[in-house]
Amino acid sequence: MEEIKSKKNKEVKEKVMTFWDHLDELRKHILRSIVAIIVLAIVAFLNREIVFDYIILGPSTSDFITNRMLCKLGEMLSVNALCIHDMKLQIINIKMSGQFLTHMYISIVAGFIFSFPYILWEIWLFVRPAMHENERKYSQGGIFISTFLFLLGILFSYYLIVPLTVNFLGTYQVSADVVNQISLSSYISTVVSVTFAVGVVFELPILVYFLTKIGVLTPDFMKKNRKYMYVIMLILAAIITPPDMFSQILVVVPLIGLYELSIGVSNRIYKKIQMELE
Repeated sequence: MEEIKSKKNKEVKEKVMTFWDHLDELRKHILRSIVAIIVLAIVAFLNREIVFDYIILGPSTSDFITNRMLCKLGEMLSVNALCIHDMKLQIINIKMSGQFLTHMYISIVAGFIFSFPYILWEIWLFVRPAMHENERKYSQGGIFISTFLFLLGILFSYYLIVPLTVNFLGTYQVSADVVNQISLSSYISTVVSVTFAVGVVFELPILVYFLTKIGVLTPDFMKKNRKYMYVIMLILAAIITPPDMFSQILVVVPLIGLYELSIGVSNRIYKKIQMELE
């Protein structure tokens, strides 16, 4: 009885919260998220050699695990384009404060990536009072899936798309007389933007879920435009990979699988909505 009474009092308290109360609550969640980012950014800053020598600059060398595996695959399939021999980009810094600012920037990016699950948790804690009991139950699973998809996209990009992109763009020459000297800021920008972009793209099933839920998207629309999406994915894969079929397949197949998964998600939600309307 006391438990029921306490639960009712809590619900009443949540309903009578004013705009300023909600704003104050939001401020607390934002501050906690910022603290998490700063703490993990400091950890990344103090581990400079690991962050830069092994993680950030790793894809630019022929010893990187993906480059070695692609080389072995190329030897097995007799496709020389897959094998990267003695790749070592000449990365230079042309600004006095360039390396220090880059160190700070990458530390913050690393802090955000590693604290991403906690940030999602804080967002869920903020919106939870406005949810019904069943919505809270399913939204917890949504947080886990969103985190998983984002980190999966980050790993997929870092271990496959980034090495292919760095190898292609970093070694591409319009003439043998033109030597590539890559600026540190350009290299960092490419690695970070490609990694984050793919991490966000992997959130497609979650986006499709909500768009279908509110009636903006239907599975029929996604199926109808499937061929156009496939063409876009193929063009993207052709741009960022070496000019051979196997590299393009390695990139485009997971993206197609992600799109098909999104169609399945949309189809399931759409059928559920139709059943509720009937």
